[in-house]
Amino acid sequence: METELVQDIVIVGAGIAGVTTSLGLHRLGIRSLVLESSDSLRVTGFSLSIWQNAWKALDAVGVGDKLRRHHQPLNEIVTTSLVTGQQIVAIPFRPTGDQKGIEIRCVQRTTVLEVLVNELPKDTIRYSSKVVGIEESGFYKILHLADGTTIKTKLLIGCDGVNSMVAKWLGFKEASFTRRFAIRGFAQFKTHHGLKLRFMQFFGNGIRVGVVPCNEKQVHWFFTCIPTNQELKELKEDRAKLKPYVLKNIENMPSDVKACIEITDANGFLSYPLRYRQPWDLMMGNISKGNVCIGGDALHPMTPDLGQGACCALEDGVVLARCLAEAFSEEKEEEEVLYKKIEESLKKYAKERRWRSVDVTTTAYMLGSIQQAESRLVTFFRENILGTFMASQYLKKSGYDCGKLNSP
Repeated sequence: METELVQDIVIVGAGIAGVTTSLGLHRLGIRSLVLESSDSLRVTGFSLSIWQNAWKALDAVGVGDKLRRHHQPLNEIVTTSLVTGQQIVAIPFRPTGDQKGIEIRCVQRTTVLEVLVNELPKDTIRYSSKVVGIEESGFYKILHLADGTTIKTKLLIGCDGVNSMVAKWLGFKEASFTRRFAIRGFAQFKTHHGLKLRFMQFFGNGIRVGVVPCNEKQVHWFFTCIPTNQELKELKEDRAKLKPYVLKNIENMPSDVKACIEITDANGFLSYPLRYRQPWDLMMGNISKGNVCIGGDALHPMTPDLGQGACCALEDGVVLARCLAEAFSEEKEEEEVLYKKIEESLKKYAKERRWRSVDVTTTAYMLGSIQQAESRLVTFFRENILGTFMASQYLKKSGYDCGKLNSP
């Protein structure tokens, strides 16, 4: 068995949260090791809606402008009813009167990860390193990897996704299934797609559809539904049924929107059940314990109805790096003293992220439930009263500022 030297900080998972945390620490002069189970960068999904709170986080770690220069900002969010065919609400993102502008751009997930990773020192990420066990050893944690390697660390950070082993070690239950199912795709047009630069969403009759241009030729789209048990089984087992299923359910939508799904290659569809962390689990659970904590989807798996999953993961990385800078401010300290400093820093991080996570995950779940409800009563309120309120939640939740790396 190969045993490595002690690592100060080990981050499990090279997704958005993991690499942002590592880069934040690097900017503060603190080295970390990121363990990734796959043999290359993990990419699940096609594009991300990067809202203004995420741009603040990207700016904090020094990569915001590298992404901005290649992606145009969207101008507004437009919501249309699939029941009546009428537009419910349109909210501009550009400044109007006393209202500040809202920054949102659609960015390919691979691009975000690559920009973050390219700023990290060489060999920060260790691929093909699946953690299969966690063991306590005094003031350390010992990680057992699938290849027989063991790594001893002073601090363990779990950014290992919705099925996080670290979250389970901390006592979290599995994320709850919402009964909703998502299908996503990325349309590549040969010429200009002809869509305006706006976030378009349609909901009603039990489904929700969104179309978001990334640039002149690329469009990200999503479709969420509440399938029957038989439909769910078939969609999971046969990818070839995803495209026909989506097209069947959007027959009455505008032709330019349907075109985005129609030109998407059948192999370019991604599907998954929508899960989220119950609010009481976030309220009562151990976000940190001793020298262990979690971030990203390991902490707050959420439905995509606010487009805030990756945005909150970026926030986590900045806040966590800033809190840990206090613990690692001295080069050498006694093991017990450092352990106590790490523990206090993680408690501070957990306090700052707990209620933000509860707020966003609960709001996203609530919006998704209302948008896809089929009862006449909910439909009436949704179409006539709640439209502006629901659309405003995108702006409200994206108004959060995670702060800078060196802020107190």
